[in-house]
This record gives sequence, C-alpha cells and structure tokens, in this order.
Amino acid sequence: MPPLHLLSIALLLLLITHMDPCVSLSTCSAPQALPLRREIYDVGRILDISHRYTPHMPAFDSPDGVGQFLWLPKSMKNGSIANNSEMKMGTHTGTHVDAPGHVFDGYFDDGFDVDTLDLAVLNGPALLVDVPRDKNITAEVMRSLHIPRGVRRVLFRTLNTDRQLMFKKEFDSSYVGFMKDGAQWLVDNTDIKLVGIDYLSVAAYDDLIPSHLVLLEGREIILVEGLKLDDVPAGIYNVHCLPLRLLGAEGSPIRCILIKS
Repeated sequence: MPPLHLLSIALLLLLITHMDPCVSLSTCSAPQALPLRREIYDVGRILDISHRYTPHMPAFDSPDGVGQFLWLPKSMKNGSIANNSEMKMGTHTGTHVDAPGHVFDGYFDDGFDVDTLDLAVLNGPALLVDVPRDKNITAEVMRSLHIPRGVRRVLFRTLNTDRQLMFKKEFDSSYVGFMKDGAQWLVDNTDIKLVGIDYLSVAAYDDLIPSHLVLLEGREIILVEGLKLDDVPAGIYNVHCLPLRLLGAEGSPIRCILIKS
C-alpha cells in the first residue's frame, strides 16, 4: 500500500483535474489574445499617419464610400488549408500616392507609374505645417507659411483634419486643397518635392485638374494624399512612405509613418 502522503497528493491532483480541464496540456489552450490596433509605436516615437482601410471610408466623388473591398474566397472554415483573402479597390483609395501618369496621358503611356517614383523623396526629413483654416491653399497662403528654401517634404494639415473628413463615408467636395496659383507658387518659390495633405486630393475640387497639372508636370514632385494627421504636433519629423510596386499603375495605396527626430 502506498504511503499516506502519496495518496494525499494523488487525491489532490485528481480534484484539481476535475476542477480545471486545462491541467492536461493536451486539452489546455492559451488565453485568447486580443488584436492590438495602434496609431503610436515605440513609446510615442513612431506615429502611423496612414488611414486604416474600411468599407466606410470615403471614395472620391462617391456618396457611398469605398464599400466592400476584401473577400475571403479560400477559408479554413470551408475546408481550405489556409485563409487567403482577395482585394479589389481603386489605386487612389485611402492614404495613397499619385504618379505623373495620373493626369498626363503621355506620361502614363511612357510608363511614369508608381514603380518609377523616387524613394529618396518619399523618405527623409519632413515639415508638418498647419494651414490657415478659412481658405484653400492659394499663393497668398503659401507665402504666409514662410517655408524656407531647402525644405523638401511638407505635410499640410488643413481644416480637413478638424472636420474629420477622412472618417466620413460620403465624399465632401468642400475639402481644402491647393488652388492653381498656390500650386504654382510652390513650384516656383520652394524646394518642396513631397507634398502631403489630409484628404483624398491635394488639389481643391474647384481647381482639381489645373492644380494637379502644375504639381506633376515636372515629374519631380510626388503627391501623397489622404494622410491621417490628427493629434500630431506641428514640427519636423522623419517621414517614411512606401507605395506598392504596381507596374503600370498611376496611383497606389501607401503606408506612411512619422518618426520623431
């Protein structure tokens, strides 16, 4: 007959096993992990300034938003060996970049697509500025910002951020953007090569094509649109933006982050 203390231990283990089915490793699973979605990383050093893609985000000139853009044709629940999603949406959806072929058909035919954009322009020191909230970006507004020569990347935060336009499904044509004279002033009087803004177009709706033509004609300026600039203090950061290498595409979704200097 086993010693009394061994019987006591065996009885205790039996009781615990009946109380908690996870005592056996074969039946125990780890506590369910919850997905963590963040805007800030590394204790505030890295700021994500890209919008999360959802069916309810705005689409240009549409009252209905982006709508469904993601499907799961191959699902483990339906017998597939892995989950494999498919995606379909416009290349100018959400936070995205414009290539010269967006508004110049000749550039499009000649292959000036997003795969030809200069990553040295899309990555480096950048200035985040607040634009006066009562008007579009005109030559007068550009003069008032006093952006010094030598600054190559500028992110323009406007009334669009205050109005949370990128969080509203219905497209709003009253958004703030560049008027043609403001775009021309930028080209003629600054060294800016990366222009970022906080709605779906850099150009104001009333000057939609003329402003794009001015900014993209020289094929030196890159436009990043639909940035998420909420609660980011104005100032100097390192910006990092990477578009997809979509051969033949005049636009691409882009992931942009700011890193505090």
